[in-house]
Amino acid sequence: MPLTTETPESGAADFFADLPVSQSAADTFDASRYRPAPDDWVLVVTDIVDSTIAIANGQHKTVNFVAAMAIGALKNLCAPTALPFLFGGDGSVVMVPPQHAQATRLSLARVRGFALREFGLSLRIGQAPVAVLRRFGSDVLVGRFEPTPGNSFGVFLGGGVGTLETAVRGRGDPELIALAAIPMELDDGQPVDLAGLSCRWNPLQSGRGKMLTLILSGAVDPGTVHARVMQLAGQGGDARPVRLDTLGTSWPPKGFMLEARVTRGGGPLWKAVLKVLLETLVARLLFVLRRPVGGFDPDKYLREVTTNTDFCKHDDTVSFVIDCPLDCIEQIRSYLDAQVASGALRYGMNVSETALMTCLVASPTQNLHVHFVDGGDGGYTSAAKTMKAHASTAAAAAAARPPTP
Repeated sequence: MPLTTETPESGAADFFADLPVSQSAADTFDASRYRPAPDDWVLVVTDIVDSTIAIANGQHKTVNFVAAMAIGALKNLCAPTALPFLFGGDGSVVMVPPQHAQATRLSLARVRGFALREFGLSLRIGQAPVAVLRRFGSDVLVGRFEPTPGNSFGVFLGGGVGTLETAVRGRGDPELIALAAIPMELDDGQPVDLAGLSCRWNPLQSGRGKMLTLILSGAVDPGTVHARVMQLAGQGGDARPVRLDTLGTSWPPKGFMLEARVTRGGGPLWKAVLKVLLETLVARLLFVLRRPVGGFDPDKYLREVTTNTDFCKHDDTVSFVIDCPLDCIEQIRSYLDAQVASGALRYGMNVSETALMTCLVASPTQNLHVHFVDGGDGGYTSAAKTMKAHASTAAAAAAARPPTP
């Protein structure tokens, strides 16, 4: 099927819901499954400032939680419209229909202010209509990764995400930087709706060796590279980081204060804490008893958690977490090093004992829940840092080489 190049009708609220479904990560490398976004849909990018320092100071779980806040806020704002979104560990990407553009600016400003006041984290935020990004030479094509019915993530092609990320970081065309900016004074201090955002699972312990976080960028054929990495990682078992044997809960959950602080709205914190503690205690008992209650089936929910996890892909960058035996990690490293040496791609890697999971649950009884995974010990942030270091080393080596006669 050829790639559709016709831009959908402006304002099409069902744009994302009508996209072809990719049920596996491998499907997302098929360009024919992507469609151009409507001109008037709005792309949103967020990024946490100095996330490396925050993680080094023990705030990794908080960084992941804050990175997911924009997704939760905008999904609640635009419900029931289906939105494409992706999670990047210390930032996120979301698209919203035009009728919510102004409300999105206000919601993002409130999320940024809340993150700073409540957690001491500075959040870069920005948004731009797709038509503006096209005017600046980038396109936005969207795919729909849906591991189970009703639980969709966005994947992107065309360069628009990268262009907006650059602008939000204060680089690139000054006009686009100004157009994407959301003024600090727009935040009125009012609470934002973050219902459904939670952090109730224990860190996912590797059952096979180590949790491996990878960022691959610049490959001409990223699907082939991803397939080879998964083939190497899958030797002797399931490489998914979220499996029934890696899922575990405790009570009270370690992240209960995060959830209480973001879901209390304007109410007192102690009430939110009691509510979260009560809900998590009931959930804990249901998972222990493994008996359906009131439309909630614990076994079914657990099975869905293992599949409803994100797969981060935009432009020429692919990011994912896998559970690998140690010898598989070395094979993957050797394979990717060879690809780098041939100039085929760039990559960043982080190896850790655990992975972290942040959840966005719209309805546990209606099977509407998605889960964002990041490797432990910095995960995506650390992998991005190593990729930048590799790129700097390669650039220095190229500059030091004598010119060809």
